[in-house]
Amino acid sequence: MTSPFDLSGRTALVTGSSRGIGRALARGLADAGATLVLHGRDPERAEEARREFATAYGEDRAYAVAFDVTDAESVQAGVREAEEKAGPLAILVNNAGIQHRVPLFDLDPTDWDRVIRTDLTSAFLVGREAARGMAARGGGKIINICSVQTDLARPSIGAYTAAKGGLRNLTRAMTAEWAGSGLQINGIAPGYIHTEMTQNLVDDPEFNSWILSRTPARRWGTVEDIAGPVVWLASSASDFVNGQTIFVDGGMTVVV
Repeated sequence: MTSPFDLSGRTALVTGSSRGIGRALARGLADAGATLVLHGRDPERAEEARREFATAYGEDRAYAVAFDVTDAESVQAGVREAEEKAGPLAILVNNAGIQHRVPLFDLDPTDWDRVIRTDLTSAFLVGREAARGMAARGGGKIINICSVQTDLARPSIGAYTAAKGGLRNLTRAMTAEWAGSGLQINGIAPGYIHTEMTQNLVDDPEFNSWILSRTPARRWGTVEDIAGPVVWLASSASDFVNGQTIFVDGGMTVVV
């Protein structure tokens, strides 16, 4: 029997996958059999990721596109290029995002706009463009990468918190409009994940102690902890799951 988690023959675009968590999520999808379109704003970095995936999975399962996820025309051209190269998109992971740590009293409105555009508006733009084709074909999976800040707040990251909270409701709005066309749209909300980019926080004894005490699982998350749920939401195993945001946080958001 074919596993319901098998993604063979399906093409996935993962935004912000030229490095970091996005690259790890793309690897998880590729391990499950998907053909990957790697994405970044920097064409050279995206191509470097493509070469790595081509070596691991084959030239016919690794492609790259570079476009600005915050610009509607660039998104339209980028999604078109992705499908011309790799075939119709069956899976989209909206992972691209940024962080900007400044107290709200000091936050410049241009930085507020930049975070909202990158972390929220981009998911609307890329999601809508990918969904047009998915709806016409009668099916598709969109996975929006949220955060524990979808449900919680910390000082100095107000714009990020607002964007991730909005992303959960965007997920619901997409479901309300597109589920009838055969799409499943869901969110993954990671907790604190140990990556190269968070290594300085792991190395900070005070912050590390706070994370461990605040997380019932008593550890940081790993990229593999996120990749598994993403594969599930991308697969046929989740065909009746829609509009949900699943927290992958070691229990952080369920305790006082």
